Amino acid sequence: MQKFDAGKHMLVPKHSKVSEKEKAEVLEKYSITLKDLPRIFANDPAILDLDVKEGDVIKIIRNSASAGESIFYRRVVRG
Repeated sequence: MQKFDAGKHMLVPKHSKVSEKEKAEVLEKYSITLKDLPRIFANDPAILDLDVKEGDVIKIIRNSASAGESIFYRRVVRG
């Protein structure tokens, strides 16, 4: 049986792990701490192949009819 890859489904937005440098830039830009970001579980099917650990930040890019593209950030927690 073939494994289903949720990250390749057309309705799942693009998820990527940000570098430590980009993570610091995002937190500074929005004047927030890591704990202020919404959470995403490390075992979420959309990020299973990203080799994430607790405390990493995930960038989610969603297509939007009105804005064209919307970017969201999530912090990885155990799950």
